[in-house]
Amino acid sequence: MLGSLLLVGTLASCAPRVGTVAGVTQTPVLVKVSSGAAKGEAVTVQGRYLGGPTTGRIRLGADENGQGGYLIPSDSVRSWTDSEIVFSVPVTAAAGGSWLYIEVNGRQSTGLPFSVSGQ
Repeated sequence: MLGSLLLVGTLASCAPRVGTVAGVTQTPVLVKVSSGAAKGEAVTVQGRYLGGPTTGRIRLGADENGQGGYLIPSDSVRSWTDSEIVFSVPVTAAAGGSWLYIEVNGRQSTGLPFSVSGQ
């Protein structure tokens, strides 16, 4: 019985932590993005630790290292939770393939390839 309790305690201490723990912010992780979209169309991004509209920013058009590109204006964001973001591709977005990143409290997420169609 004692061995079982120790095992449960050990497993619980290994469980992933969510959000901010004692001032430490988790690195945002992107899991999936909807297929490429034309200007004005909605894009859905799914992941973990995505923060919210007051703590996060969306970077589109970056290179594979997260450099360059531009930030999506806040008025293009339709909804934002810690696990899903829906935004509209701005009409000023450059057409072509690039990478999408989310930045939360200064921490850059993993990136996903994304393409803006020229329509």
